[in-house]
Amino acid sequence: MKTIHIILPLLCICTAVAAQEKRHNHAEDSTDVFFRHLNMNEVTVTGVTGDTKLKHATAPVSIVSAQVLRATSASNIIDAISHQPGVSQLTTGGSISKPIIRGLGYNRVVVMSEGVRQEGQQWGDEHGVEVDGSSVGSVEILKGPASLMYGSDAMAGVVIMHPQPTLGEGEMRANVSTEYQTNNGLFAYNLSMAGNQQGFVWDARYSDKMAHAYKNKYDGYVPGSQFRERAGRLMLGVNKAWGHSRLTCTAYHLTPSIVEGERDQETGDLVCSSVSPTSYKKSLPFQQVKHYKAVWDNSLNLPSGYLKAIIGYQQNRRQEFEESEDEYELYLKLHTLTYDLRYVTNERDGWKFSTGIGGMYQKSGNEGEECLIPDYRLFDFGVYATATKSLGERWTLNGGVRYDHRRLSEALSRHFNGLTGSVGAVCNISEHFNLRLNLARGFRTPNMSELASDGVHEGSIRYELGNQQLKAEYSLQADLGLDFTSRYVSAQVALFANRIDNYIFTHRLDQIIEEGYLTYAYTQGDARLLGFEAGVDIHPIHSVHFSNTFSYVDARQMNASADTKYLPFTPAPHWASELKWELSHHSHGTVHHHHTTDAAHRSLLNNLYLAAGLDCYLKQTHIYSADDTETPTPAYALVSLSAGTDIQVKRRKVAELYVTADNLLNRAYQNHLSRLKYADENVVTGRRGVYNMGRNITFKVVVPIVL
Repeated sequence: MKTIHIILPLLCICTAVAAQEKRHNHAEDSTDVFFRHLNMNEVTVTGVTGDTKLKHATAPVSIVSAQVLRATSASNIIDAISHQPGVSQLTTGGSISKPIIRGLGYNRVVVMSEGVRQEGQQWGDEHGVEVDGSSVGSVEILKGPASLMYGSDAMAGVVIMHPQPTLGEGEMRANVSTEYQTNNGLFAYNLSMAGNQQGFVWDARYSDKMAHAYKNKYDGYVPGSQFRERAGRLMLGVNKAWGHSRLTCTAYHLTPSIVEGERDQETGDLVCSSVSPTSYKKSLPFQQVKHYKAVWDNSLNLPSGYLKAIIGYQQNRRQEFEESEDEYELYLKLHTLTYDLRYVTNERDGWKFSTGIGGMYQKSGNEGEECLIPDYRLFDFGVYATATKSLGERWTLNGGVRYDHRRLSEALSRHFNGLTGSVGAVCNISEHFNLRLNLARGFRTPNMSELASDGVHEGSIRYELGNQQLKAEYSLQADLGLDFTSRYVSAQVALFANRIDNYIFTHRLDQIIEEGYLTYAYTQGDARLLGFEAGVDIHPIHSVHFSNTFSYVDARQMNASADTKYLPFTPAPHWASELKWELSHHSHGTVHHHHTTDAAHRSLLNNLYLAAGLDCYLKQTHIYSADDTETPTPAYALVSLSAGTDIQVKRRKVAELYVTADNLLNRAYQNHLSRLKYADENVVTGRRGVYNMGRNITFKVVVPIVL
């Protein structure tokens, strides 16, 4: 009922605005929300049922553009997209982030990078996403079951990281960017060069990032939160009239120290590590993560459509050093081979079809003294078909079915079969209103950690026991969305209801297998999640935007006791607000503001903006409180300021400058999804855990070079 009370007034306001605008004929301004939204609707998205325009997508999709990524202050790519409605991040310090979509994460979210699913031990609490953010051109976020296109694990949604697009014929460009953050001394730089000569395309990139320990008002510097990240990418290929063929190789190295949160029992201070808190050197304990990837992407244009084939190989090496920098205790090595073959037809008589087959082969082994999960081999494949039908200019219908088979062997032998599908519709009610409805069935097999873990998990500070009898998870989710667009207001509401059978989670056992560690075992039950995202962007004049978004999810285990009825690590309700003032905007010598004179053409600054933001996280009391697994998190609000501009000389852009001040008031807070929230208690203050980063000011410079 609360949701309805929010939505109904919003619809009334939107209808009134639309009616008002019908009575007034306004001059078109390409910077207005209305035209920006129309242009965005023409963007092609790939994560639903093949290539589809955003306005025809039945499932909720968010787009994060290259400009937004450049202007965002973040420590990694998941941090950069975590401000999107319905998206959160589970963090361990400043370098490790895991995507959470509508309250679900881990192996329930598929991350796509370079056209293949990213595979790197994503079952672990402290295992982040091994993707260099500077190589990402844009991000497409599909919220809801996407097993139809991506098979097992895409139950919560998909994060698709698109690379920078290839350049046009005859173009050659280079790019240099650098960044500095004041709180943890983060220093980063990125070098890239790309070109297209007679259809031969290339893109070479190298990035380096380092940070010392971050600090906050309560803890001071947090030992073990420093990290070093280096990455490289090389793409070579051909773009021709018949299609394209490209080979991309990437290498990613991350060395994050581990925040243990141990405190002095007399002073309550965090125990210092072996290095200075402002040193960029690694300190024990630390991880060494290396991820290598090679992807061969091919597309063949046919008279009736196109045929696409992608083959990828990945190798993930994860080492953990506890006592010595020269000897690792844990060493997990994962090999993954993925394949995807799909055929997509051109639209004919309103019909568009696609069909495909895809899957992967994995081999995981232990080469260290410690063993969290046993060695295993995995093979899976899936076959699917989708159809889209346009009924005039108003209706778009789509749907499809998929069959999956997955087999695990070596340490144990299990096989799973899944039949999934989706059906949806979009109705363009009018120029201002779009109505979306989608029903999808998701599927996820248990991972090896859930099935067969047997050992101390240092990252979770507990002994974990797998359950070989676990069944596959199945979900059924309904989505209802309404979009409104006008010259002065843009608004969206997206509601969802998700029922998950055989939801897998851990619970505590009374027995102690290893001294000093609580014992947890995997089990499963039925769950349901309800929630919504709502957003309003008010645009009273062409240079001012006032945007607001609100995200809420209620995740519960069915037929459970009072202390276990809420699913653990459910994001707190989040309200984000931003007031943005665009002082100047013109592109390639064309001025969009009607009252701008020729002086704007000669201006040193272009696309200049100032913005003030407010992020409010409400109190989270819906927790899994059994065995002190979770504790309530109080509400808090974070204030931010940002500014950005292009520097141009003789109408040519020579640089982009961005300045962002996050947590401007230096608020001491703990995000509900921070794993450091459950570290040792400060005996002096009584506060438990480590707090998030304090005030942080980011300076970023991007220098494009046209060769």
